[in-house]
Amino acid sequence: MKYTTLPNTDIKVSKICLGTMTWGQQNTESEGHEQMDYAFSQGVNFIDTAELYSVPGRKETSGSTERIIGAWLKKTGRRGQVILATKVAGPNAGLAYIRENLGFSKAAIADALNKSLTHLQTDYIDLYQLHWPERKANFFGKLGYEHDPNDPWEDNINEVLHTLNGFVKDGKIRHIGLSNETPWGVMRFLEEAKKNTELPRVLTVQNPYSLLNRSYEIGMAEVSMRSKVGLLAYSPLAFGVLSGKYIEGNPENGRVNLFPQLSRYNGIQARLATAKYFELAQKNGLSLAQMALAYINTQPFLTSNIVGATSLVQLEENIGSIDVDLSEEVLKGIQEIHLQHPNPAP
Repeated sequence: MKYTTLPNTDIKVSKICLGTMTWGQQNTESEGHEQMDYAFSQGVNFIDTAELYSVPGRKETSGSTERIIGAWLKKTGRRGQVILATKVAGPNAGLAYIRENLGFSKAAIADALNKSLTHLQTDYIDLYQLHWPERKANFFGKLGYEHDPNDPWEDNINEVLHTLNGFVKDGKIRHIGLSNETPWGVMRFLEEAKKNTELPRVLTVQNPYSLLNRSYEIGMAEVSMRSKVGLLAYSPLAFGVLSGKYIEGNPENGRVNLFPQLSRYNGIQARLATAKYFELAQKNGLSLAQMALAYINTQPFLTSNIVGATSLVQLEENIGSIDVDLSEEVLKGIQEIHLQHPNPAP
């Protein structure tokens, strides 16, 4: 395994982070534990989850992933050897079953955090992330920003940081991060922490990044490099599309088929681009999945690449991508395809 640190800390994290959003819906508790055992044996010490998980969100499975992780931590006694990240959900009318008070008010964060600590069977979270902004912005499949003058959101970022700082002082949170954020949002959080150095500084942003969605490179990459906010790349295989399994067949248990409502990775342009990436990988003796992940692993703005899997075989391949080096020929081929099909699956 290769390691880096959470920016501006001495906390060592594996460059492969174990994603968990299928546990509790597509994967059982025993399968989740098996994945954690394997990942840990391969040097993965970073686990990411959220109060919302498993995905897609459902009342019946809400919080199931955190509970599965908590049971493993209790069973193995490895809490001190794992860097644990989770997320608090922002406002969304369709997710009211999680909590009645979705959002980032002091009461909402307190409620979410205490429930996550209970589910995870731990006293603290290493990295606590805001899952998506409270304001209307371009996230979850949107590239362009369309301003809504009727957006009721008022800039409360200073208040949110004060709330999080209280939990840092209580020892319940070590550090904070963002998710599904824009350059403006990240810089606003950094601005408040710069004005008041007692407030916690954002260390990471968890955004989508894959061969089918390199929009992070437009604006966010510069923020990462110049302001030292690391990317935690999610959906690096674009919901499994970049595994190549939909080219070689049409598996009924694939996420694209199981959950057609989550279609952001399955448009015609995404399929065309994927076919070209698949051909490039085959030509160079690589699996598409490992080529796709290896490309992300080498990016200078990356802190960790969040890989998930529904089977142990998939997980072995995904974690193994850390040892794959891409040739100049492959990198050139990737760029040529990207220019032909830029960001078809944001």
